[in-house]
Amino acid sequence: MKKLLVLSLMSLLLASCVSKKEYTALQAKQKETEDLLNTATVKLNSCLEDRASAMARATALDEQIADLRKSNENLIQSNKDLTMLTAKGAENVEKTLESLREKDLRITRLQDAVTKKDSVMLALVTSLKKEVGIDDPDIEVNVEKGVVFISIADKLLFKSGSYTVTSRAQDILGKVAKVINSKPNFEAMVEAHTDNVPYQKGLLLDNWDLSVKRATSVVRVLEDLKVNPQQLIASGRSYHVPLVANDTPDNRQRNRRTRIVVLPKIDEFYEMIENEMRELSAGGE
Repeated sequence: MKKLLVLSLMSLLLASCVSKKEYTALQAKQKETEDLLNTATVKLNSCLEDRASAMARATALDEQIADLRKSNENLIQSNKDLTMLTAKGAENVEKTLESLREKDLRITRLQDAVTKKDSVMLALVTSLKKEVGIDDPDIEVNVEKGVVFISIADKLLFKSGSYTVTSRAQDILGKVAKVINSKPNFEAMVEAHTDNVPYQKGLLLDNWDLSVKRATSVVRVLEDLKVNPQQLIASGRSYHVPLVANDTPDNRQRNRRTRIVVLPKIDEFYEMIENEMRELSAGGE
C-alpha cells in the first residue's frame, strides 16, 4: 500500500511534465489507491459490527444459563418430597449440572476477553490524555464502540488549503507516536476530513485529494517518529462525514479535522471470539 501511495504522490507532482497518456495512467493508480483505502475503512466498520453481534450473542447465552439454572432449581424443589431419587435420575441431574458448568465457563472466558480488551482501551485513553495534553480544546480523546479516537482540529495540523504538517503538529504527533509505539499489537488509522468548500488551488483535484494527502502527510510524520509502518493506515473522507452542517464558518472549522483511530488488530481479536463461540455451540450439542 505504501508503494501505491508513493505512486499517487508522484502522479500529482509530475502531472505537469509527462504526457497525457502517462498522466492518465498515474490518475488511474491514484484512483486504485483511494479504492484500497475505502475498502480498508469498510472492513473496519464491518469488524466493529461483528463485535457488537458477538456481545449480543454472549448476553443471550447469559440469559439462557440463568433460565436453565432456574429450571434446575424448580426441578430439585419439585422432587424434595420424594423419598429418594433413582440412580438414573441422579445421574441425569449431575450431567445437567456439569453441562451448565461447562457452558458457564465458556461464557466467562468470552466475557473476560471482552473485558480485558475494554480495560486496555480505557488505559490507552488515560495514557493518551496524559501524553497529548487534553487541556487543549482543539484535541479530543475518547472511546467509541471500543475504539480510541484522537481528534485534532485542522488548524493545529495544517494551514488553510495545505497538506504540509505544521511545526506545532510535529510536537503533538510526537506524543501520539510515543503512545502508539508502546502498543505494538495495535493499529493506528489516520482519517482526514475537510469542509465542503471546493479545493481551488490547482495542485490537487478536489477535497478527496486534499483529505487523502493530509492523511498521508500525518502518516509520514508518524513513520519518521519511528512508528512501525505496518501499524499505520491512511484514510481520506473528504467532506462526506461532517460533525455538523457546513453552513457557517464555525461549523466548517469544526468539520476540518484529522482523527487518529487507535484500535487492536480486529482480525486477531474476533478470530478468538469466533473460536470460543464455535466451542460453546459444539458443547451444547
